[in-house]
Amino acid sequence: MTPLPHPSSLAPSEAQTLLERTRARTTALAAPLAPEDTMLQSMEDASPAKWHLAHTTWFFEEFILKPRVANYVSPDDRFAFLFNSYYVQAGPRHARDKRGLISRPGCEAVTDYRAHVEDALASLLAAARDDADEIAALVELGCHHEMQHQELLVTDLLHGLSFNPLLPVYREPKPLPVTSETPLTWTRHAGGLCEIGHDGRGFAYDCEGPRHRVFLEPYEIADRPVTNRDWIAFMEDGGYGGARHWLMEGHAVREREGWEHPLYWWRQDDAWWTYTLRGPQPVALDAPVVHVSYYEADAFARWAGASMERGARLPTEAEHETAFADTAIAGNFLDEGDGLGMMRPMPGPGVWGGVWEWTASPFTPYPGFRAPDGALGEYNGKFMVNQMVLRGGSCATPRDQMRPSYRTFFYPHQRWQMMGLRLARDA
Repeated sequence: MTPLPHPSSLAPSEAQTLLERTRARTTALAAPLAPEDTMLQSMEDASPAKWHLAHTTWFFEEFILKPRVANYVSPDDRFAFLFNSYYVQAGPRHARDKRGLISRPGCEAVTDYRAHVEDALASLLAAARDDADEIAALVELGCHHEMQHQELLVTDLLHGLSFNPLLPVYREPKPLPVTSETPLTWTRHAGGLCEIGHDGRGFAYDCEGPRHRVFLEPYEIADRPVTNRDWIAFMEDGGYGGARHWLMEGHAVREREGWEHPLYWWRQDDAWWTYTLRGPQPVALDAPVVHVSYYEADAFARWAGASMERGARLPTEAEHETAFADTAIAGNFLDEGDGLGMMRPMPGPGVWGGVWEWTASPFTPYPGFRAPDGALGEYNGKFMVNQMVLRGGSCATPRDQMRPSYRTFFYPHQRWQMMGLRLARDA
C-alpha cells in the first residue's frame, strides 16, 4: 500500500474539487499548443508539455489507483516506463534527456489517458471506504505535484520556444504600464530565537518540516525585489566583466557560458528587450529581474553592498520566512487576473508571486527530518545536496500552492525558472 507522506487536510469531496480545479488548469495551459509544441525538449533539465501531461497522470495512477483499486486497468502498462520521472522504487524509466523523442503516444492518446485516470479517481473518491481520508491525502499530494509541473510546463515551454527565430507568442501580448523607479527601502527585524517550517495546518511537503527553532541575528530585508533597472546598472558597471564580486565557481560558469545579461535578453535599437510567453517585450525597468542564476544573484548582492555602509547579501531562508510569515499571500501568480495570469513579473513591492527569490541557504534537511518510506519518500529527500533554496513563488506558480514555509530548490547555475532576488543586510 502506498505510504502517506502527510496527514489528510481535505475531506474526499474537497479533494475532488481540488482535483478538478488542478486538472482543468493544466488543460487550459495546454490548450493553445500545437502538437509540435508539445514535443519540444530544449535541454535535459526541461521536459516536453506532452510528457508533463502524461507524467502527472501517471503519478495518480501509480501511487493511488494501482495500489488502492483492485480491478484497476491502465490504458497501457507501458506508460509506467515512459512517464516515470525519477522514482527508482517505482520501476525503470525512459531516459530523461530523450523525452522529446516520444512521438507516440500522440496528444489524443495522452488526453484519453488523463480522462481515464480522472474518471477512476472520481469513482474512488466517491466510494464509501475505510481508507477515504488516506486517499484524499494522496489526491491532495498529487494535485500539488501537478501544480509544480504546471510551473515547469510554462517555463520549459518558454525555454523551448525561445530557440525559434520567429519568437512565437504563446499568449497575446500585454505591455506593462510605464512606471517610475521605486527607491530601495528596508525593514528591520530583531531576530532572536524564531520558529520556521510548516505549522501543521493544511498541506505541506515533507521537506517543509519539522518546524524548528533557529537563532537569527538582527537583520534588515529589502521592501522590494531587485529590478531590471538595478540590474542594468550592475551590467553597465561591468558586473559581468570581472571576477571581483563573483564566487570562483560562479565566475567559471559565467565565462564558460558567456553570460553577459539575464537569460532571454538582447540589445535592440539602444534598448534592452526580452523574450516572454507573450512574445518579445521591452525590458520593464521597474519589474523584478528574472531568469538569473544563484551565481549572478550572489554577485549582484556583493556588487550592491560595495556601495552601502553595511553591505548587502542574499537573505537566508530563515530570514525570508520570518520576515514575511505574516504577510498575506496575494500577488502575481499563474492563476491570477484573467485566469492564467500575466506570465511575467510585474512592477511592485510584493513578496508573493512575481519571481522566486534566491536565498543564501542550501537545500538541506531540517533538524529531525526523515523522508517517508517507499517511492514517495524520493520526492524531496534525495535532492538535498548541491542545490539552493528559493522562496516566495513566481508568476508561473499557482496560488493554491503557496504558503510561507514553501521551499523550492534549484542548482546554482540554472536560470530558466522565474528566478530573481531580494537583498538583505546585517542590522
